[in-house]
Amino acid sequence: MGCNCAKCAVAEKICRLEKGKGPSSCPTKKEGPTLTEALERYDDPEIKEFARAASVQEGSCYTCRDAKPFVMIPTKSRMEELIEFSQRMGYKRLGMAFCGGLTHEASILSEILEKHGFEVIAVSCKVGGIPKERIGIKDEEKIRIGEFEPMCNPIAQAKILNKAGTDFNIMLGLCLGHDSLFLKFVDGLTTVFAVKDRVTGHNPMAALYTSRSYYQRLMKMEFGSQEEEDKGN
Repeated sequence: MGCNCAKCAVAEKICRLEKGKGPSSCPTKKEGPTLTEALERYDDPEIKEFARAASVQEGSCYTCRDAKPFVMIPTKSRMEELIEFSQRMGYKRLGMAFCGGLTHEASILSEILEKHGFEVIAVSCKVGGIPKERIGIKDEEKIRIGEFEPMCNPIAQAKILNKAGTDFNIMLGLCLGHDSLFLKFVDGLTTVFAVKDRVTGHNPMAALYTSRSYYQRLMKMEFGSQEEEDKGN
């Protein structure tokens, strides 16, 4: 049986406490060779330093850490974290792959990063202006039927940032699936600033938080086939 840590009901988890416990499917208990293999990767100086800086950044996001008992008091936004972590790592040139629908947000993000001394190489998802027909999209499958519509081009976004030799990359609002292609083809390490969610103002967690109320339809056994939904559109 494969592991599913999301469903672990153990209160004192072995992955969080020195004398913790875990179910039989717990990867901390049963995936010894894999964990050893992964741990060895941290011996690579570059990876080790990145992981160390990420953990330092994590700790720096809370105040009063020496208080007993400790109570979590977060102090930094994702924006502040991005700036601090990039500075901590000594990055100078930051790449940004953003959705064309979030050009305004990308402009603000770029301006803030530049004010903190970073060079920003930003590439819109529509780079190249290539018609969607190039990848087999039919007219009735477009957002605006009957009009020219450029395809999203995450592979080109990745390759342009690769060519620019960016130190660190940022994804801002790429569509589900397009983000996957970007991550597959980009060379450098990448962080996600925000993901695309057209309905919730790019806050997909909202659907989880309201899955027992406004979004309870997500919990229904029969949600409706994608084919039927596509026909409805």
